[in-house]
Amino acid sequence: MRTLVDIPEPQLRELTRLSKRKRVSRAAVIREAVSAYLARHQSKTEKDMREAFGLWRDLKIDSVEYQRKLRDEW
Repeated sequence: MRTLVDIPEPQLRELTRLSKRKRVSRAAVIREAVSAYLARHQSKTEKDMREAFGLWRDLKIDSVEYQRKLRDEW
């Protein structure tokens, strides 16, 4: 899929330089950068989710009862 993106001229020059050095298209360099960015942020989200699930597992209080007590404080 094609997407239009504005890239500042200095960054565009660096992308061109890098693409020539790697002997790939500038688009390939950009796709690689986007993939790395998404992987870095996706893995953080998945890690956060794994850490969040099971937080109540070892507590001796019923989670619904805990919510009721908190709401009673309001």
